[in-house]
Amino acid sequence: MFPLIRGWTDVQRNPQVNLRLGWVLCFVAGATNAGGFLAVGRYTSHMTGIVSSIADDLVLGHGVLVLAGLACLIAFVLGAMCTAIMVNWGLRKQLRSSYSLPLLLESLALLVFGLFGAAITSWSQVFMPMTVVLLCFIMGLQNAVITKISHSEIRTTHITGLVTDIGIELGKLLYINRLRIDAPVRANRQRLRMHSSLVLSFLLGGLIGALGFKTLGYITTLPLAALLWLLSLRPLMDDLRQRAAAFSNARIH
Repeated sequence: MFPLIRGWTDVQRNPQVNLRLGWVLCFVAGATNAGGFLAVGRYTSHMTGIVSSIADDLVLGHGVLVLAGLACLIAFVLGAMCTAIMVNWGLRKQLRSSYSLPLLLESLALLVFGLFGAAITSWSQVFMPMTVVLLCFIMGLQNAVITKISHSEIRTTHITGLVTDIGIELGKLLYINRLRIDAPVRANRQRLRMHSSLVLSFLLGGLIGALGFKTLGYITTLPLAALLWLLSLRPLMDDLRQRAAAFSNARIH
């Protein structure tokens, strides 16, 4: 299995590898978002609804909900900031696992969410707000990873932009070029296929996450954490072997 996914989170990349990683992260985001909604009653993957709810609650005078919305927004931003710091630090250190580090942190956060599900249920008034903030942090963390890797071409935690691009390309595809012109309207079929596959991956993840959480509960997040860990493990092992070899050579000399 390792050779199959060897380069998915490596620093040496190509568009095909980016798309494969995008599929996996869309699946994880969809599962986490849908399952998280059943857990905390709130979607945490997109900030559009969060910011809109802040505006509504300000107008309605719901001060506590305004603070909750701001906490979610800040958590998402902090997640993205954390990814930028970890990736840039790793690149400066010439680590092959530079893009793996945020995913390892995400897998740890999902593991915490899954393992402490019973406590969240028993002490909902205490842990529920913390859980929402944690999920927002996870989403910011993950979205920044694939954004940085793909140079802003792929998003995974929200699909509004993807669906918009699908609509644009479908409009081009159906456009009839009646006149002979130098620049006829042509759909980018590759872009259309890519974005459609990402949306389908998010939908599939949402279905699996919702079904899993409905039947199994919080433990559904554990396979998601394991998947992220598996994707990130090979570059990390390569770095550890390289550091161990360098340390051994330094001791010999």
